[in-house]
Amino acid sequence: MAVASDASAAALADATAAIIPGVFDPLVIGRRIRFERLQRGLRLEELGAAAGRAASGLSAIENGLRAPTLAQIGAIAAALRVAPQALFDPRALTPRDALEIEWERYQRDPSYAARGLPKVKVTRTTPEEVLQALVGLARELNRVREERVATPEEARRANAALRREMREQDDYFPDLEKAAIRLLELADHEPGQPMDQADLARLTAKLGFELRFVDDLPQTARSVLETKRRRLYLPRQVGDVPGDHRSTVLQALASHVLGHTEPEDFKAFIRQRVEANYLAGAVLMPESAAVWMLGSAKARREIAIEDFRDAFTVSYEMAAHRFVNLATKHLGIRVHFAKVHSSGVIHKSYENDGVLFPTDPMGAIEGQFMCRYWAGRSVFEAAGSPERYAQYTDTPVGSYWCTSHLKRTKDGVFSVSVGCRQEDAKWFLGRETRARLRSDCPDPSCCLMPPPELAEEWQGVALPAARPHSSVLAAMPTGAFPGVDLTDVYEFLERQES
Repeated sequence: MAVASDASAAALADATAAIIPGVFDPLVIGRRIRFERLQRGLRLEELGAAAGRAASGLSAIENGLRAPTLAQIGAIAAALRVAPQALFDPRALTPRDALEIEWERYQRDPSYAARGLPKVKVTRTTPEEVLQALVGLARELNRVREERVATPEEARRANAALRREMREQDDYFPDLEKAAIRLLELADHEPGQPMDQADLARLTAKLGFELRFVDDLPQTARSVLETKRRRLYLPRQVGDVPGDHRSTVLQALASHVLGHTEPEDFKAFIRQRVEANYLAGAVLMPESAAVWMLGSAKARREIAIEDFRDAFTVSYEMAAHRFVNLATKHLGIRVHFAKVHSSGVIHKSYENDGVLFPTDPMGAIEGQFMCRYWAGRSVFEAAGSPERYAQYTDTPVGSYWCTSHLKRTKDGVFSVSVGCRQEDAKWFLGRETRARLRSDCPDPSCCLMPPPELAEEWQGVALPAARPHSSVLAAMPTGAFPGVDLTDVYEFLERQES
């Protein structure tokens, strides 16, 4: 009987940890033993006799029903004349064995029993196409189950995690800044000048793509980048400014340049979107030119998002995002940003200046109501819809200054706000504002509850019908790219002339 000594068992344990740290997978070991046994034409009884194991016990090991000890593995490996380490290596499995293991794991998952499905035993005589069909169905069932988990809660968790990462880096990403420089060089862009349509055309051509403007782009897609024929499809009217499609083109090209593929989950999806938007902004507002302009404005104490916007001919929101990228890294100013719907719901946010945005129990801000006394809400009530609205807000964690701008879209009116701590307002135009409000949020008595006199008059007799956003209770849109109808996209591409 061949057995492993204590020393060889210890060496085997070390080898096991080196191959698959923390994993001792009986299914992999069993399939490898069976493969090696069949390669040598041995019956279970013959291998069992050589390794000092009963055939029934060896069968349980081969089927992954029993985990062998290290000493038993050493004895079986010696009988098979293979290195013990080989029995741990999942990379050595045949495609058939890999499918069998995947199917067995699926059947052992509690979710399988919960569905009330009968066990299906796969033998060596089971046709491989049957096995492939079983595994394919199992994968699809698991995919559907995972999509059902992709609720708004998952989206909020992903947003909260990404925002924490952005805060740790002060929303500044050096690798994306370097990528922007390379793209500007490729476009033969003249430093110090805004990127124009000619620059964009050169960049698109040098990246090997052709721009095509169409009338029937799927409604769920802003653009479609197709690498088979190297085309970038855009609707005829794109961008925040009529006729200006620079940001949309750059966002699409950025995803290609950054090597984005179909995202595996919602977290990957929003990360890709943030990266593409950042890179597009860094190309339209190059770091060196933007920092020079903002630094000069700071020296004059005249920083204004409107001037930054106009200097690079971009939208106010993109200028605000780009300012936030650069403010802490290059200007030493900690800031916050918010995009708020006229209903008061926060759609986007960022902060590294200590301001307290409302959060849900998972730490997510998006979907929460902004305090009605913050500039991002009070701007909707300002007389005459001013181009630049500024306000100081006293809060439980300090006093802040904000400048807010209204943006009208097909989805409604939004405020886009950039702010900082009161002591940093000295660098901005609008600091002289006399508007100052007090916010006690998150204290419910601040603005989430009606004033006592109104509550006394109407509580119990008013029954409003809520108009929740359609995504409040629904799962996230399914598919590789949430919210995009891939059938429409693929049918659209089929219609394009070859």
